[in-house]
Amino acid sequence: MKRFIAPLLALCLCLPVFSQEKDEEFQFTTIKEIPITPVKDQASSGTCWSFSGLGLIEAELLRLEKGEYDLSEMFVVHKNYGDKAKKFIRMNGTNNFGGGGSFADVLDCIRDYGIVPNDVQPGLNYGDTAHRHGELDRLLKAYVDVIVKNPNKKLSSAWYTGFSGILDAYLGACPESFTYSGKQYSPQSFAQSLGIKAEDYISITSFTHHPFYTSFPIEIPDNWRWADSYNLPLNEMMQVIDNAVDKGYTVAWASDVSEKGFNRQGIAVVPDVNATKAPGSDQEHWLGLSLKEREDLAGKLNSPVPEKTITQEMRQEGFDNYETTDDHGLLIYGTAQDQNGTKYYLVKNSWGTGSPYKGIWYVSAPFVQYKTMSIVLHKDALPKEIRNKLKI
Repeated sequence: MKRFIAPLLALCLCLPVFSQEKDEEFQFTTIKEIPITPVKDQASSGTCWSFSGLGLIEAELLRLEKGEYDLSEMFVVHKNYGDKAKKFIRMNGTNNFGGGGSFADVLDCIRDYGIVPNDVQPGLNYGDTAHRHGELDRLLKAYVDVIVKNPNKKLSSAWYTGFSGILDAYLGACPESFTYSGKQYSPQSFAQSLGIKAEDYISITSFTHHPFYTSFPIEIPDNWRWADSYNLPLNEMMQVIDNAVDKGYTVAWASDVSEKGFNRQGIAVVPDVNATKAPGSDQEHWLGLSLKEREDLAGKLNSPVPEKTITQEMRQEGFDNYETTDDHGLLIYGTAQDQNGTKYYLVKNSWGTGSPYKGIWYVSAPFVQYKTMSIVLHKDALPKEIRNKLKI
């Protein structure tokens, strides 16, 4: 999951503002809101998977009444880059290598290496106050590319030490021990004190190129671990999300945010540019626009418009045609409705708090149906009948 900030910002700055009457603008009412930790900023890094994955874990600690924690995203990034390098070399450079990742990377890191508080390893050892990984990512890729070429005709025993040295220089060395709240921990003992177990969490997806109620590794570059997800029909995947939120569980959400309907105003919708009618007087202006005008305005909406009805076939076609890609990781933590009674999900982003809703996005149900790559949540959040179908 990656994030490309500069091009999107440039695009937003160049586009004209679509003015609408004040009474037409989105008006949201919160229906359900689960406690979460504060919004963070991944800045210029492709590490949304670490921010959203740990956002899930931090919310789980709140749910379990263990208090508020700020966990280190860069500890997770450091450990995963190490694992990724070893696999890249073993695969002779044919596996994906970069700053992106998946929720499995967070859970596997906690299981295999533990975790540390953010204060212990903030990962800003390169003279900046925000995460900027352009230089780091390129250096690491250049390094492993040289190792794959094997210029000595045999891998040296020093290659991984050198690779780790780059990570240490930029992100800080991962500590073997540290003191937190007056107690000494190792990363492993700190993880044990939190009581989070990777095996308690499950990944769900919904595609037709594999049988339903089986598991498979989603075929996307950032799933470099080849981690499995359980496959459910679309309506059951949505049932899982709704049941989780209703019962107080947050949901890590991997999605495609390159769609026009996912805008910088904190809104994500799937506008129906071919709509011929819609309920509510505040949508009448949309119906009076031409097709081109609707397409041009799809990424700048600030009021409700008719949305597409999403089907299983549409999801699959989008995935097969590269129209749905693994762009971003976020956290679903509640539900809301607009002035027309339309359902939205409350979603925590990792782009800082400079957006209209202070880092929170309102994402329509059709957008979640259409653009979800996968979700991760606690197994106890699954409806009983679906858990039985999956035999877990």
